[in-house]
Amino acid sequence: MRLRQLSAAFLPLAFTACLSGSDYNSSITAPKVSIEETTFAPALNVDLSQSTKTTSGMYIRDLTVGEGATATGTSTVSTYYEGFLATGFRFGYKLSPSDPYVVKIGANEVIPGWEEGLVGMKVGGKRQLIIPPELAYGPYGSGPIPSNAVIVFNVEVVGVE
Repeated sequence: MRLRQLSAAFLPLAFTACLSGSDYNSSITAPKVSIEETTFAPALNVDLSQSTKTTSGMYIRDLTVGEGATATGTSTVSTYYEGFLATGFRFGYKLSPSDPYVVKIGANEVIPGWEEGLVGMKVGGKRQLIIPPELAYGPYGSGPIPSNAVIVFNVEVVGVE
C-alpha cells in the first residue's frame, strides 16, 4: 500500500520533468516548405499561375481591381480580411462593415507580407496574398498558425488615408 502511495505522489513529478526538458515543444518546428511545394485546399482558390510572384517570394493576385485611392508605403488602410492556413483552416478574419481592420503601412504593425501586399491596392480592390513563412510568422508561428506555415489572406481595401 505504501509503495502505491509513493508511486502516485511521484508519477506527476516524473511526467513533468520529462516535459520540461529542452526537447519539448519550444524547439519543435515544422520543416520549411516553399509556396510552390505547398498543397492548398481547393476552397482557397489559390492559382499560382494567375498570381504574380514578387521579388520577396510572396504571390499576389488581384481578384478585383479597385477604383478609389491607392495605398502607398505610408498610407493608413482600412481593410476586411480572412486569413487561412494552406489546409483551408481560417485562423482570423475581420469582415464587419462597421469595424474594418486599420493598418498603418510602414509602421511594422502587421507581418511583412501584409506591408508589401497592401501597397498598390485601391479602395474597392480585393487581393489574395500567398505569404511564405519568412514574411509571415516564421519558425515560431503564432497562436493557431504553426511554425513555417505558408498562409493565405484574402484582403479587401475599403479606405485609404
